[in-house]
Amino acid sequence: MRQLLLVLSSILTLSSLDTSAITIASTTPDLSEMRLVQKLNCNNPQTQRAINECTKLSYQNADKKLNQVYQQLVSTLERSRKQKLVAAQLAWVKFRDTNCEFERSKYEGGSIASSIYSGCLENTTKLRTQQLQEYLKTDP
Repeated sequence: MRQLLLVLSSILTLSSLDTSAITIASTTPDLSEMRLVQKLNCNNPQTQRAINECTKLSYQNADKKLNQVYQQLVSTLERSRKQKLVAAQLAWVKFRDTNCEFERSKYEGGSIASSIYSGCLENTTKLRTQQLQEYLKTDP
């Protein structure tokens, strides 16, 4: 159906052009490069590619939440404590990424490696978010 609509819209567009433009525009696109975009169902991913994409999206959402909480906390701290938190966060990011690279290495070359890495990033990020939320509760 979408291909039919695409063809019809192309025909309508071409019919509104003058003849010299039609000659230039009449080249057909390579249909092998055209892809229909399927909606990603992360509640029930059916392929490893979908699982990998869904775990990546889950991590990205966890990372957004972490950054929100981090910004909230930073805004409450005086300068010297803020500098310490920034240093701690930079060290934590390096630890998280290196640790998750180690976890992924067990599956290196496999199609699941990406999912393992994203899942590790997500879980570790959620734990750090909880830590930062605790600091928010205890810091005036």
